Amino acid sequence: MCKNLLAFSVSFLVFFNVLLAQQSNKKYAMLVYTKNGKGYVHDNIPSAVEALKLLAKEEKIAITISDDPTVFTEENLKQYALLVFPSTNNDIFDTDQQRLAFRRYIEAGGGMVGLHSVTGTERNWKWFKMLIGCTFAWHAKYQSFSFQVLDKQHPSMKDVPAVWEREDECYFGKELYPVTNILMTHRFVTLDSSQKDLIQKNAGTYVEYYPAVWYNDFQGGRAWISTIGHSKETYQDPVYKNHLLQGIKFVISQFKGIDYKRAQAQHRDDQLKN
Repeated sequence: MCKNLLAFSVSFLVFFNVLLAQQSNKKYAMLVYTKNGKGYVHDNIPSAVEALKLLAKEEKIAITISDDPTVFTEENLKQYALLVFPSTNNDIFDTDQQRLAFRRYIEAGGGMVGLHSVTGTERNWKWFKMLIGCTFAWHAKYQSFSFQVLDKQHPSMKDVPAVWEREDECYFGKELYPVTNILMTHRFVTLDSSQKDLIQKNAGTYVEYYPAVWYNDFQGGRAWISTIGHSKETYQDPVYKNHLLQGIKFVISQFKGIDYKRAQAQHRDDQLKN
């Protein structure tokens, strides 16, 4: 009996190790979408794309780069574990059918990473603003100031400085969606006091700290948002690249596949599902 038990234990361990190896070697793909609508376009986008290419190579993630909104079909999107929007701004889709395909991708279990000005994307689409967590209101001038990590235990904050001083823009939002999970904040006390009145006006009821990085589990999928990343040089900074990598790895870690049976929306503006 002992021999049988030992043989069973060995067989189980072999099976378990094979399963772990399969999981660790599982291949994922991401789509980096760079289209901007009419209006301001950040010059950091090519730098962000190059940084994402390097991270994808290091992490063995298949990567597609596109600024063509026709990639937004259910058939095409189902191959991706996440979509990355690097400093997108204004209307990035051409049709409501493309918007619906994106919404249904999220409802089916998809994920997204949004960087810097992503909060200024699709400002007239309520559902998108709820997924992102807010829409752009204003930002303080580019300057050196501090960020504060709130949730040190969250996996996307791995090796991110607890207090991170850097040059960037302090972004403020409006139409805030109330269930976002805030991971890192801007510290008002470190901002240039010459814009104090505008900061207080846009901060609303927030005092001392304002959301800078957060995630949102939303309608079957998830979004991880970092408002950090204004300058081209940012995307060559190892500290920032780690910050970006941890956000990507967090979204991928939550991915369980795309199942359009879970998607319910038939129009971009359908009511939220229960």
